[in-house]
Amino acid sequence: MSLSIGLDVAVSGLSVTADQTALVSRNVARAGDPHATRKSANVVTGPGGGVRIASITRVANQALFDRMLAASTSASGQKAIVAALDTLDQTINDPELDASPAAQIAKFASALQQYAQAPQNVTLARAAVGAASDLADALNTATQTVQQVRGQADADIAGSVSRLNDLLSQFQTVNTRIKQGTAAGADVTDDLDQRDQILTSISEEIGVRTVTRADGDMAIYTDNGLTLFDAGPRAVSFSPTTLFQASTAGAAVVVDGVAITGNTGLIGPSSGRITALAQVRDSIAVTYQSQLDEIARGLVQVGSESDQSATPTLPDAPGLFTWGGAPAMPASGAVQVGLAGTIKVNPAVDPAQGGDPARLRDGGASNPGNPAYVYNATGATGYSDRLNQLLDKLDAQRAFDPTAQAGSSATLSDFASNSVAWLQAARKSASDAGDYKSALLERSSQALSNATGVNLDEEMTLLLDLERSYQASSKLISTIDSMFGALLSAAGR
Repeated sequence: MSLSIGLDVAVSGLSVTADQTALVSRNVARAGDPHATRKSANVVTGPGGGVRIASITRVANQALFDRMLAASTSASGQKAIVAALDTLDQTINDPELDASPAAQIAKFASALQQYAQAPQNVTLARAAVGAASDLADALNTATQTVQQVRGQADADIAGSVSRLNDLLSQFQTVNTRIKQGTAAGADVTDDLDQRDQILTSISEEIGVRTVTRADGDMAIYTDNGLTLFDAGPRAVSFSPTTLFQASTAGAAVVVDGVAITGNTGLIGPSSGRITALAQVRDSIAVTYQSQLDEIARGLVQVGSESDQSATPTLPDAPGLFTWGGAPAMPASGAVQVGLAGTIKVNPAVDPAQGGDPARLRDGGASNPGNPAYVYNATGATGYSDRLNQLLDKLDAQRAFDPTAQAGSSATLSDFASNSVAWLQAARKSASDAGDYKSALLERSSQALSNATGVNLDEEMTLLLDLERSYQASSKLISTIDSMFGALLSAAGR
């Protein structure tokens, strides 16, 4: 090997070592970045014996990355469900005020029992009506909370859809750079890291799977097969609802013209925040609202008044409790959607509204001008039959709509307790699942980081090796310089 060739080899070695050192510096600088992967230089030997960096690659593990994406999707969706159930739990979990519908039913029954034992006591009459009013208020407040949860879920869906569209736009920009850089033979490893980071954020909103092509291009599909990105982002659209009432049905999220959530959803991703929020809005909160509506329906039926004529001809009518559909009675055995939001104490009984609490004992609340609904026709102050009848109806078995998922036959108190148990069980199950999925995400992320992330010990070891390579190249240059000097001296120059 000639001295000039040896010099070229030494110089190329120094150049490659400098580039490798810069690459190590890049790795060390991003050591704390969970989205960074380790970069390495692929060094090849040229025809003359010199070296060069042919390409820069990153450490990747597609199986671990896919597992991490799935865990991210599941954890994000479960977190949304847990947050919603925690808010719904506020309707029953109030140990200081004890203001849940189930607790208020017990208070109302106790007040009614005391009034039945002393039907001439006006104070007890007012207390019983007050307990009934508190019970109606508890159902009204719980309904408001449920609809607020549904409204918040709907607004969060809108936010997720907006974020998803923005992420798909960012993905297109980075994906284009990767395709162009790959075709030009440029270093695209940082762009690949950025694309994975964007993909991780997308997976939080909706479950995804990916397909990577030879030119570095990537296509994204929902985990049930709808295209999210292929050459360009697909349109993801959603029309938020301004105000939620019990009968309101939220709109569907539409991907590329296909509904994936809501009552008209045809294809739904199995996981992700959008799917979980739709489940809260369209299933979990709706079921709990149905339970509240069934409790309210039972109360209207318990307090109803019937025709006391010798030959009854008039239909039953709401008495102590009335509702938005009065003077009709709600149908038996079926959910009357939104009833819990409109139930209230009949003004004819409520002294706060100018009513007479004695009508609770005597009857006639449904229509004070019609004596047919009066039970205590003589006006006896010791009359308690109507009050005992109310207590019997309160403790009677009645049919409930099985779609409410709190039992198809129970007393009103037991049904309310079943509702509490259903919500608490759902919350505990969701919380346990949330803890598990969060732990799974943490383990998956850690496994991916261990396999593809930057290890400072390894980088420092490599840096020492590069230092020795630099010293060897420097020594070779120094030796060649000495040899050139000796050659020139021998030539008499």
